[in-house]
Amino acid sequence: MWGIVDCDNCYVSCERVFRPDLEGRAVVVLSNNDGCVVARSNEAKAMGIKMGMPYFQMKQQFRGRDITVFSSNYELYGDMSNRVMSILRNEAPEVLQYSIDEAFLNLKGMEALNLKEWGEKLSAKILQWTGMPVSIGIAKTKTLAKVASRLAKKHPVYKKCCIIETNGQRELALRNTEIGDVWGIGRRWRERMQQHRVRTAYDFTQWSSAWVKSTLNIAGLKTWKELWGEDCIEVEAEGERHRSICTSRSFAEMIESLDELSTQVSNFAIHCAEKLRQENSVAASLSVFIETNGFREDLPQYQGCSTKEMATPTNTSIEVAAMARDILTSIYRSGYKYKRAGVTVMRITNSKVVETNFIDYDAGRWEKAERITDAIDNINKLLGKETVVLGSQQYAETNDNGKHKKFAEAIRRGLRSRGYSTNPNDFLLH
Repeated sequence: MWGIVDCDNCYVSCERVFRPDLEGRAVVVLSNNDGCVVARSNEAKAMGIKMGMPYFQMKQQFRGRDITVFSSNYELYGDMSNRVMSILRNEAPEVLQYSIDEAFLNLKGMEALNLKEWGEKLSAKILQWTGMPVSIGIAKTKTLAKVASRLAKKHPVYKKCCIIETNGQRELALRNTEIGDVWGIGRRWRERMQQHRVRTAYDFTQWSSAWVKSTLNIAGLKTWKELWGEDCIEVEAEGERHRSICTSRSFAEMIESLDELSTQVSNFAIHCAEKLRQENSVAASLSVFIETNGFREDLPQYQGCSTKEMATPTNTSIEVAAMARDILTSIYRSGYKYKRAGVTVMRITNSKVVETNFIDYDAGRWEKAERITDAIDNINKLLGKETVVLGSQQYAETNDNGKHKKFAEAIRRGLRSRGYSTNPNDFLLH
């Protein structure tokens, strides 16, 4: 049996943990630079606020309505997610974290338990210990478990846990699940199947496997099999190394100067390096891209991208940022207004098995970079993110305290909540 634990309206719920006065009120969370809506409370959904709606449009359309708006606070959301995952690891034999707000549970060996009762208690425990509401689905396959979790989220009668065990339960669940709500069915497939009068997941299962394979593809056929109860879709195990890691972002305002663009790219590179260290990995290749605003037809357009190999694979912030800046310098062209940039690290391997390039390798330089990186990580973990940064990460302009702006401050996040569980300055009493 498989279970899936899904945090209900994750970002909104994280905000409500520390703002209980927002229960029952419309709440939305915005994307980076306060661009568009990326999370909505049920009350906001009921108002008609759509996922992805631009913030400026929402303000115009819902002017005068009681809506609480937050800028994204990913540090807080990540910390709350880690707390939920920690509980799951103590409750289930195997946990496969699928996203920041979802995790699959391999329940092999637990069949003798009353899994419905176990799931209800687990949901109540997570709510009591973390304040996060979660919905749990349990079934023979991951896709059916996802169907069950949606039902648990929509219908209070399930008490936050829905289980699909029998063929009768499976058929009833599929009849009450729209085809577009099935895990793995994208918009293109949904539209194609609706042309064949496939409206529900049950309708989908009534077609033959040959038709599914010819109409969709192998992935679609696996989804079809899973809805019939055959476990055949694999998910990446938690902690499995990424094949590549990318950090990219659109800027709040267009950028012309190389210096300001270099600061942005340095921050992207260092975020990639941090992710590498979190999974004990190193990268041997690094790519940087920059591009102008394609929607501004009145401005000259340019896209630049280049990739370089590292002589020795690394995850230190100093080395990764230095290479990213070198690549940026080679692709930068003056006279353009840049709207977006990004850094990708590739050819990722285990940090414990690193092949050094003896021609280029300077043991003293690399050891110094590693010591500096470790020291920065330890200080930031103790005192809060970006307490200590590299000089290349700081912006030329200053903040309200007269200090150089940091990466987080350079992103438009004027409605960001406090770092209730991640920043000592926000939760220590004064």
